[in-house]
Amino acid sequence: MKRFKKKRTFFIVLLITVLLALVAVFGLEIGSLNLKGANEMRFGIDIRGGVEATYEPKDLGRTPTSAELEAARAILETRMDALNISDRDVTVDKTEGKIIIRFPWKSDEADFDPQKAVSELGETARLTFRDPDGNVVLEGSDVTQSYATLSQQDGSPIVILKLSEEGRTKFSEATGRLKGKKISIYMDENEISAPTVNEQITTDTAEINHIGSLDEAKALSDKINSGSLPFSLVVKNCNIISPTLGSGALSVMVLAGKIAFVLVCLFMLVYYRLPGLVACIALSLQVIGQLLALSIPQYTLTLPGIAGVILSIGMGVDANVIVSERIKEELAAGKTLQAAISAGFHRAFSSVADGNVTVIIVAVMLLLVGSGSMLSFGYTLLCGVIMNFLCGVTASRLMIQSLAEYKFLRKPQLYGARRLG
Repeated sequence: MKRFKKKRTFFIVLLITVLLALVAVFGLEIGSLNLKGANEMRFGIDIRGGVEATYEPKDLGRTPTSAELEAARAILETRMDALNISDRDVTVDKTEGKIIIRFPWKSDEADFDPQKAVSELGETARLTFRDPDGNVVLEGSDVTQSYATLSQQDGSPIVILKLSEEGRTKFSEATGRLKGKKISIYMDENEISAPTVNEQITTDTAEINHIGSLDEAKALSDKINSGSLPFSLVVKNCNIISPTLGSGALSVMVLAGKIAFVLVCLFMLVYYRLPGLVACIALSLQVIGQLLALSIPQYTLTLPGIAGVILSIGMGVDANVIVSERIKEELAAGKTLQAAISAGFHRAFSSVADGNVTVIIVAVMLLLVGSGSMLSFGYTLLCGVIMNFLCGVTASRLMIQSLAEYKFLRKPQLYGARRLG
């Protein structure tokens, strides 16, 4: 029975690969679940172009300070991080008191309206918490984080606020004197919520309850997160940015990647035979996994990001070559097929792990300190290395061990060796 299950493993992995390939290409939409496919991927400015928008303070009455402009820039960048917009450029003009933003179109953009595209970044109004007399008791900048969740007591939707040290002091004083009264939350002069104070809050965490639904709680949370700006911003002008390299460059890189992939698979099949076939399936699964890691969260893909995908494929090939050569060596040493497969993977793992861990460190550093299109490169490279571990090592081993259970597939010639001891 155990051997029968092992025999089926190859076909299970193959079926999973085919199903994931269909999702990666066409996407998947079931009810509220909407997984976007590769045709709906978000491309960077260098491939598809984007938007340039100039933001200026609204009704501030003075030129904003450098610290205020830098704070506003950091918040706008945080919003774009949350939207997985890695290919962006946020520039501060301290002399004129402006913030200039460049970012790519959304994947489903059809009319290419720059004013509409800017709305993706959320509201740029100033957030304040006010008492019944209209006095400001808390600024948006005093809220370090806000998120929607369900109450552990009764399961009702709530919004959790995380306060800074200064914000905790302010809120403790305000909730102490306003118990039983309302503290209204405003975006500029528009009230977005008016929760009642039930008790004095002395910790750095506050809770807003009595919200209709989880969607409403999330919408309120998003507004609070987006309202931490030191002043209101207004978009003065928007322009369309043409692709710096264009879709033609994308087509060339994709074509080059396809040709290279086919040639690599042919080489693996001819030289390593059955392990080569397994390597081709594992490489396909690796590429599919990378496409899903880009399309589902709508992470911006730039030309350097495509280079990261291709580089990680090369690392996947390298892992499979090392494993296949080890298996050949073990067979030539006179071991049985199952022993050769087990020893081959075991002895190859350290070499594969050393190379991959080194690249993981580089990719993580790019994500931590990089910016713009380099974030896309680091992200695709990191996803590729992780998929290499899962596909090039784990999935490959399961598939080869599964195929070795069939008597007609135990010939040493099928594994690139001359004899089986």
